Amino acid sequence: MSRRIGTILQDMGYLDEDATWRILEEQSQGGGVEQFGKIAIRLGLLTEEQLLKGLGEQLDMKVVSLADMTIPAELCQLVNQQMAEMFKIVPLSQNKKDKKLTIAMARPEDPQAIDSVRSFVGCEVQGVISSESDVKAAIERLYVGQQESIVDVIKQIETDKALQQYTNRNETTIDLEAIEEMADAAPVRKLINLVLLTAIRDKASDIHFEPFEDEYKMRLRVDGVLFELVPPPRHLGPAISSRIKVMANLDIAERRIPQDGRIELALGGNQVDIRVSTLPTLFGESVVLRILDKTVVNLDLNKIGMPEDTLALWRGVIQKPNGIILVTGPTSSGKTTTLYATLNELNSIEDKIITTEEPVEYDIDGLVQCPINHDIGVTFGACLRAILRQDPDIILVGETRDLETAEISIQASLTGHTVFTTLHTNDAPSAVTRLRDMGLPTFLITATVEGVLAQRLVRKICPNCKEQFMPDDEKLNQLGLTASTAAGLAFFRGKGCDFCKNTGYKGRMGIYELLIMNDELREMIVREASLDEYRAACRRSGMRTLRETGMLAVHEGRTTIEEIIRETILDE
Repeated sequence: MSRRIGTILQDMGYLDEDATWRILEEQSQGGGVEQFGKIAIRLGLLTEEQLLKGLGEQLDMKVVSLADMTIPAELCQLVNQQMAEMFKIVPLSQNKKDKKLTIAMARPEDPQAIDSVRSFVGCEVQGVISSESDVKAAIERLYVGQQESIVDVIKQIETDKALQQYTNRNETTIDLEAIEEMADAAPVRKLINLVLLTAIRDKASDIHFEPFEDEYKMRLRVDGVLFELVPPPRHLGPAISSRIKVMANLDIAERRIPQDGRIELALGGNQVDIRVSTLPTLFGESVVLRILDKTVVNLDLNKIGMPEDTLALWRGVIQKPNGIILVTGPTSSGKTTTLYATLNELNSIEDKIITTEEPVEYDIDGLVQCPINHDIGVTFGACLRAILRQDPDIILVGETRDLETAEISIQASLTGHTVFTTLHTNDAPSAVTRLRDMGLPTFLITATVEGVLAQRLVRKICPNCKEQFMPDDEKLNQLGLTASTAAGLAFFRGKGCDFCKNTGYKGRMGIYELLIMNDELREMIVREASLDEYRAACRRSGMRTLRETGMLAVHEGRTTIEEIIRETILDE
């Protein structure tokens, strides 16, 4: 295990014990977020040069100055500008024999950064240390006028003689050796790297690579909506899927069955996890990459967009000592984020929190997280039974899909545990009907369910181009309004600008419908009242519907009427 940087800097004579304790105290007061060395420089206790020497000693890496260094221009083809800026690196040299690449790193303390760069460039990588200002200046100097776009790379592919030989060949007629050559071709590597880095920069949640009969599509899902990128040549499909498989450690020879894998990247000290799914189709393999980036997901309950009054009620529900708390909504409606933010708030040394998920999307300190693996019999039910023997206080069940999981969750809540789980229902009142349809007795539902939170994700209006306007009669009718009833209300939209790529939207927010159980609602469940009756009673008890929450966000200028119409239904 390497020595602490503070100890090394003391041994080198750059800091004394009092200065070290002062830096540590400052770091503790800031929650441990800011690095030791940066605090020392900010307080004037250390120079940047001294810190670099200390890091070099700690990491056993050479420290270099880039000011007078000549960097071969051809290395820009291997490490493009976007990669250099994102990883804060500069390519310095490449060994002609073993192809090992040497890079200068502004953030050498991240041990996974070199592995991430290796995944992109496809050769061995070794690092040396340079200052952040040195690296930034070198990037500006090295890449001046060389910013490449996906269009530029596709033009290179179209003129690449080695790849042109596969233009008119069917995927099934290309042998494995040829596919390996295509996947390893520099333009193909460059294209995949550029698409990946563009997706991470634009905070995309998914990347789609889709083969069709006469074309090949690449699409990014940003803020819940798919946007098409410039398509590469159709014959490049096998090379693209194979290159991604290599990065995800999948079998490139197997193209007949679906495969799942993952790519792990370290960007600026942040871990980005990319889940890879391949699917054989009529015209080749479809590949979808799900990007899980902790920096994009906000795990603070105060910042997920929940109205203050709803948030206060939600905090009251989640503090209950036992019972089942449900979060409902369709796929990609933000349920996992809400639950993670909730558990993050409940996370304390006094309580043991265990989760069972498929898959575990984000690793959170203090939570015991168990992945589901159906291949070896680790189902939600089996995992939940084992969890109950681990002395938990709070349990998260990723999804309640069947009666077995529901029954074990009920049993856990009856024995003094708080159980969080998700269901796929259209609104909060429907969750009770769903549990009943699974086969749960009504008396168990009323005895254990404490609250249900339904939610959707809607796009937020871009703050740079937001304007107020009055919608036409057609839009007002869809909202159940008339021109006279809408006269005193405010409506907003985004005109479109460079910041939001002319979409009018930037980012997403949640809209929520919180149902809190009471005696009247429990009595209606026992007598099996109709869903319409039950929904009406929920509203009388104070539940604000998804449409009502959405309209509040519209009038506050946070989202548009189009988003609310798309994601919610008109209340009866």
